[in-house]
Amino acid sequence: MARFGRVLTAMVTPFTADGDLDFDGAQELAQWLTQTGSEGLVVAGTTGESPTLTHDEQVDLVAAVVEAVDAPVVAGAGSNDTRAAIDLTERCAAAGADGLLHAAGYYNRPSQAGLAAHFRACAAATDLPIVIYDIPVRTGRKIATETMAALAHEAPNIAAVKDAAGDPGETARLLSLAPDGFEVYSGDDSLTLPLMAVGAVGAIGVATHWAAAETAAMFDAFERGEVAAAAAVNASLIPSYRFETSDAAPNPVPTKCALRLLGQPAGPCRLPMGPEPEGLEAQARAVLSDLGKI
Repeated sequence: MARFGRVLTAMVTPFTADGDLDFDGAQELAQWLTQTGSEGLVVAGTTGESPTLTHDEQVDLVAAVVEAVDAPVVAGAGSNDTRAAIDLTERCAAAGADGLLHAAGYYNRPSQAGLAAHFRACAAATDLPIVIYDIPVRTGRKIATETMAALAHEAPNIAAVKDAAGDPGETARLLSLAPDGFEVYSGDDSLTLPLMAVGAVGAIGVATHWAAAETAAMFDAFERGEVAAAAAVNASLIPSYRFETSDAAPNPVPTKCALRLLGQPAGPCRLPMGPEPEGLEAQARAVLSDLGKI
């Protein structure tokens, strides 16, 4: 079984109209997500606009969500500054997180040796399980399979990867090298089904804000060996995958638009994410309508 659940949602961070962090809205949204199929939540990740949150806001947000739900909460605690990542690791752990999400150093693009030293330092700062987030399209640096496997063997609490590297074949190789119990969570909704085929145990999704139940049904079908049924569910979610991010409306702009149509707290994105392009609400309405959500 996946330690954090099969269907996790990378939760958006609700803001007020003035751009302040909406703690009440975050608790309400977290409760709604867990009531509608999310088995766990990732809070203050990039979908949660962590680049625009202060460290105090991140920690307070994690504490608020932990208080609100009876479900695993994985806290975004990463940074391209190792000292800052260690500080966030310690503070998010103290706030009650069940696990911690750490991405590769972004923009500074460290070497593989630098990445390994960074993740080892973060792991040494806590006993909580750490999920390494491999998303080279945003960080500019792929975490090499050999680096990831070595870290998983060296540090027992480096427990999983959120895989958004876009190469299921390489993910299969990672699992062949990693220790037993090391977990893969899909970090790219459109590749969740292919990653299941090579051993992924769960997904940290964006479309799961409105399609957690469908994502769970896809896992159920695949686990029963009903691959065609799983593929059919996946096909029904392709419009959601296409909607959730684009050059004109990058993640999480579309998700916040969809949540407003669903009557859930969201608010605007903080700049530089946004504003919403013209026509986005109509796209959101069509996606949600086709799934019977509105």
